[in-house]
Amino acid sequence: MVVPYTITEGPPLSLNPLNLPYYALQTVLRMIYALILSLSFSFVYATIAAKTKKGEFFLISLLDILQSVPILGFLSITVTGFISLFPGSLLGVECASIFAIFTSQAWNMTFSLYQSFISTPKELTEVANLYKLSPWRRYWRLEVPYAVPQLLWNTMMSVSSGWFFVVASEAIMVSGDSILLPGLGSYIALAAKEESLQAIFYAILTMFIVIFLYDQLLFRPLLAWSDKFKAELTAQEQLPSSWVLTMVRRAKIFAIFKRICHSFLNVLDTVSQFISLRIFELQKDRNNTYKLINKSMILFFFCAFSLIFIFYGIQAYFSIFSKISLEEIQHVTFLAFITLIRVVVLCSLASLIWVPIGVMIGLNPSLTKRLQPWVQFMAAFPANLFFPIAVLGIIKFQLNPDIWLSPLMILGTQWYILFNVIGGASTIPYDFRELSKNFHVKGWLQWKKLYLPGIAPAYVTGLITAAGGSWNASIVAEYVTWGNKTLKANGVGAYIAEATAAGDRPRILLGVIILSFFVLILNRTFWHPLYLYATTRYRLD
Repeated sequence: MVVPYTITEGPPLSLNPLNLPYYALQTVLRMIYALILSLSFSFVYATIAAKTKKGEFFLISLLDILQSVPILGFLSITVTGFISLFPGSLLGVECASIFAIFTSQAWNMTFSLYQSFISTPKELTEVANLYKLSPWRRYWRLEVPYAVPQLLWNTMMSVSSGWFFVVASEAIMVSGDSILLPGLGSYIALAAKEESLQAIFYAILTMFIVIFLYDQLLFRPLLAWSDKFKAELTAQEQLPSSWVLTMVRRAKIFAIFKRICHSFLNVLDTVSQFISLRIFELQKDRNNTYKLINKSMILFFFCAFSLIFIFYGIQAYFSIFSKISLEEIQHVTFLAFITLIRVVVLCSLASLIWVPIGVMIGLNPSLTKRLQPWVQFMAAFPANLFFPIAVLGIIKFQLNPDIWLSPLMILGTQWYILFNVIGGASTIPYDFRELSKNFHVKGWLQWKKLYLPGIAPAYVTGLITAAGGSWNASIVAEYVTWGNKTLKANGVGAYIAEATAAGDRPRILLGVIILSFFVLILNRTFWHPLYLYATTRYRLD
């Protein structure tokens, strides 16, 4: 990361397949760094949003804004700042790439964790009150364990989303110049530029091996481990298993490490319990003071974000209106409506296909075990690799790009729906399913009374992130290049991609603002009320 670097003389990149293991390791390390950042951000942000009722509306609204900004928008704004922080070093570009992957992972994980925190079953909360658990112990003994299964499924989806945007995060455009960081994403971008189908095949094979390895070594053990956190009264007939988890549980060195960790955590738990009790006692005596401090902190953050918003808003205003006419702004708004129609139609079709399949997979542990690697592979498979087929097919058969480029938007984001439905179905209590069998509840009645209510919170979460991801994906799906061939569909995504390729910052900013405005308005007027209804009406109480 700290090797000397200039934009004109970037790191060498070759399509030699012998370099693919090294490029794959580079990409995996970037995604690991981004995943650590995303998990840290999610736990801090979701906890504050769920615990502070006065700041909840502001924090969730801010998260809606952050989620609405496309990844290319983050890159165009942050890459120059990172490069200026580390002049003459590759570290600035690496930080920009990791930050871009972080933005493709963090929002989905944060929403999932927040949804789990606010939908913790009341009977479990009453048990925690009965045992007089401190806020610290309640958080780590009840709320976090309850959120683990759903968080894990969303983490898997977020990692897959990072793979989908790996091309955009490793092949970065700065002022019209292209920066290719060594990695699978830049390898795919270079293969597309040179029209090498053989290199695309090698990239697909490498991605399959990498995804299979982290499924076996990371996610499958975590899924088997997280099964113990499900809130059920009846044991399942088939439990998920993992050879890696079995090896870890049997190995003596891990048993020693486990005892050391338990001793450390017990000491930390005792200290935190004492501190929590002391704070609680102080709050009784200084309740008004703490209320004043909380209000002051909320007011401080609100004013700080308002000043930042006003400052950059003024800059954006003068940057846009000094160079762009009102007619063009109206035209870009019309393009956003076209993209909106695509998002609605594609998300509806994806729901009709993947909700029944996701429920079937989530309710069957043996089926989950067999299909999970393939679902992960398809979710992590970048839609960019389908671009050659799409471009050549559209040109050969003289098809309409406005119609036939649209499916590329949903190829990477439909898996949000599937993963969340699988996660939601897998958390439906086994005793509920046994009860429906005993009463011979089948067919549509079973879907209406058990399956659909059981997956409703998770499905709505997946639908929100799928819709937001589709807006993001429109930037790479509505403007497709393969060698010297370029196909463009009418839409705000194509407008942003075209302006990015030309290095036109005012038009990039205009497209990002309008796209973000559409996503934010939809979130606040439609998605957020639907999300609140699903989490309150269909929670396990």
